[in-house]
Amino acid sequence: MVVIDSIKNGIVIDHITAGLGMKLLEYLDIDTSQNTVALIMNAVSNKYGRKDVVKIENVFDIDLAALGIIDPKATVNYIEDHVINEKIHLTIPERVVNIIKCNNPRCVTSIEAAAPQIFHLIDRENREYRCEYCDEIISMKGGYGNEIIHRQWFNR
Repeated sequence: MVVIDSIKNGIVIDHITAGLGMKLLEYLDIDTSQNTVALIMNAVSNKYGRKDVVKIENVFDIDLAALGIIDPKATVNYIEDHVINEKIHLTIPERVVNIIKCNNPRCVTSIEAAAPQIFHLIDRENREYRCEYCDEIISMKGGYGNEIIHRQWFNR
């Protein structure tokens, strides 16, 4: 059995769908040279069978909307002095900005680099979003290929 110590202050992202922990951690782009990070993959879960868990010490500011798109059933626990101070159940956001990339090559966001990528939720069950500019529909259900955008892609 693997034992990972608790963290004094920071966040624990729990109940991540098994296999999505690395994608989630990749999106967060945490500086691992400055912060202690633990990624537990394919751990046993009484609730889901298998899960991933991410623990990040001394980090509190994360994009909950992006995490809700990647895995809406995950939970985020804010830890202070080894105690859970707040627990947030992620949800699928209604509107997202600069998280999903439009696949339409004729969309203004493909032509104008400064145009923000704005999407609105149109189907919660299938996690489908519509581009505000061109009405392109992107489904986030199942695969997480090129739709999730890394933060560094938007450093303009």
